[in-house]
Amino acid sequence: MSARSARVERNTRETQITVEVNLDGTGRAHFDTGVPFLDHMMDQIARHGLIDLDVRANGDRHIDDHHTVEDIGITLGQAFDKALGDKRGIVRYGHSYVPLDEALSRVVIDLSGRPGFHYFVEYPRARIGNFDVDLFGEFFQGFVNHAKVTLHIDSLRGSNAHHVAETIFKAFGRALRMACTADARMGDAMPSTKGTL
Repeated sequence: MSARSARVERNTRETQITVEVNLDGTGRAHFDTGVPFLDHMMDQIARHGLIDLDVRANGDRHIDDHHTVEDIGITLGQAFDKALGDKRGIVRYGHSYVPLDEALSRVVIDLSGRPGFHYFVEYPRARIGNFDVDLFGEFFQGFVNHAKVTLHIDSLRGSNAHHVAETIFKAFGRALRMACTADARMGDAMPSTKGTL
């Protein structure tokens, strides 16, 4: 197992979640969350980020998907923070533009040690199948708060809600991959003038 791996469990009265992540993986993924469209989107993170990802969740989905989606984002963020360790020698910054037919999205990330979330996305419709698109913002906010990263997500264009969502998650995966990559020229130096992230 990679040294940059982590397993995190989160158990509340609303959800029970386990996330395993390997930042030096091949894109292997397994999901059992009860939220199929979110599973499809997280698969984009794994495949385009070359991150091995295993996410299992039980939640109060008889109410709605909100707690499950948000808490998966939180637990995923905790797992990334743990797997990154002290962040020595990484690129730190990552960005990606991803198109899918008429849709185009941009994601920029800084593994800064400080949560900051800027989300400019308008979906052409409120639901994709049974999935409420408002929950994507909750997912990413949970991730940002617990991975302690600065994340900018911009949907630049798109008329198909599925395409918009997919470009965002693909770009997120690619931006993460860039930011998490070891920078050979950095050695084990800290990529910050502060000496810590």
